[in-house]
Amino acid sequence: MQSIPDLKNISFEDFKTEVINDYKVAVRSRECSLLGRREVLTGKAKFGIFGDGKEVPQLAMAKAFKKGDWRSGYYRDQTFMMAIGELTV
Repeated sequence: MQSIPDLKNISFEDFKTEVINDYKVAVRSRECSLLGRREVLTGKAKFGIFGDGKEVPQLAMAKAFKKGDWRSGYYRDQTFMMAIGELTV
C-alpha cells in the first residue's frame, strides 16, 4: 500500500513522478470501466456496475490509507484497488 509522501521535503521530480503515476492509474481504471460498459451494452455481459467518474477521490483515499487501516469494500472501488496494488488489469 502506498503512503503519502512528506510534502514538505519532496523534490519536484518526485512530485512529478507521483502525479504521472496517479494519472496512469486513473486512465487505466477509466479504460477498464469503458471496456466493461461496452461489454454490457453489446450483450456480451449481462450486468455491470463500474467506477468511472470517481478516480480522483479514490486515488486520494488510497494515499491517505495506511497499512493496517480497515475499510469496507465497495463494488465501484476499482481505482482504489489499482492504486494500492491489489487489482491488476
